[in-house]
Amino acid sequence: MSVPKAFALAIGARGSVTAHAYAAREPVGVTLLLAHGAGAPHTHPFMVTVAERVAARGVDVVTFNFPYAEAGRKTPDPADVLEACFAAAIAAVRARSPEDVLVVGGKSMGGRIATMLVAGEARASRVAGLVALGYPLVPPSRAKAPRRGPRPVSRAEHLYQLRVPLLVVQGERDAFGGEAALAPVVARLPRGSRLFVVPSGDHSLTVTKRSGLSQDAVFDEVADEIVAFCKRFR
Repeated sequence: MSVPKAFALAIGARGSVTAHAYAAREPVGVTLLLAHGAGAPHTHPFMVTVAERVAARGVDVVTFNFPYAEAGRKTPDPADVLEACFAAAIAAVRARSPEDVLVVGGKSMGGRIATMLVAGEARASRVAGLVALGYPLVPPSRAKAPRRGPRPVSRAEHLYQLRVPLLVVQGERDAFGGEAALAPVVARLPRGSRLFVVPSGDHSLTVTKRSGLSQDAVFDEVADEIVAFCKRFR
């Protein structure tokens, strides 16, 4: 597996955050920039597992911390701060690998912020595609609200402004939205968008013992799917 190389990622007035570059063994000219989820930094085993497997298949990977994670805080920064950090990460990766095709995304919140940035910012227009690992379509607490109460808040509307394909890797048991909720959303996205469902997987793509599936094999299959998606943009 690729041994990550740490570097400081400058994010303007807020200083810098830590990033890791996972160099591909046989690079194909694509870099995948991945952000972490709300509850853990970019060094979480989920992020490392995905990054290592993708890099082993030819796509360079860069992961990074958002400011709150860098400072050791548990509460995520406001959306504008997260987007600004992601935009700085995009600029840094472009500077490091100017000839590479760039695909961006992340785990849960990180993937959502990536889609928000690319949907709403002209400076992100050079991004070739997006990858969302466990897209948080509807907060579980609101999804379970009584029918007589407020309607669940969907996080899909900005996705319809995307001009590049999105790959969504979603667990079948994801409490933030499974296949039934996400399939009609992905169907409305740009050509080449795809929903890849992990059987019995949860929000972190963890499968149940009853499924009989190997967790390592699941992550290998996820990495295969991500790399196939990324290679389309070469």
